[in-house]
Amino acid sequence: MLSRRLLLVGTLGLGLALSACAQSSAPVDEAGNPLEPLKIVTASGEHAFMVEIADDDPERMRGLMYRPPLADDRGMLFQFPQPAEQAFWMRNTPSSLDILYIDPTGSIVSIAHHTTPYSETPIPSNGAANGVLELRAGRAEEIGAKPGDKVVHPFFRP
Repeated sequence: MLSRRLLLVGTLGLGLALSACAQSSAPVDEAGNPLEPLKIVTASGEHAFMVEIADDDPERMRGLMYRPPLADDRGMLFQFPQPAEQAFWMRNTPSSLDILYIDPTGSIVSIAHHTTPYSETPIPSNGAANGVLELRAGRAEEIGAKPGDKVVHPFFRP
């Protein structure tokens, strides 16, 4: 009986250790934030990014406030439960960004290019969106992203 308990405890311990190893192998940024792959498909091809996910109110409210500029292949994807007119601002955000508003199928609704750091002026989506992708300012233009182009990520359903 004692040997069965030890075997069970040992098996559970090994399972937890393997689980922790699997979780720690997920990609993270320099600050330890988990990252997920995302692609933007434009006329010039597929463009790969690693993005942080903001899918609850505290994460969406904080966004990229107080953060250094994004690398060329990084971004933040804000996820909302229902598509609606969205509006973002740049409060406490020291870097200019490109803000891509995305509908539930992954189509880009609109793009706000080179937003003004620290501005509290709302930047509207001009259409229903349930995803918002923030990239380094100028990146959307560099890859040729336009309204109607596709964002590929499991959150969006084509």
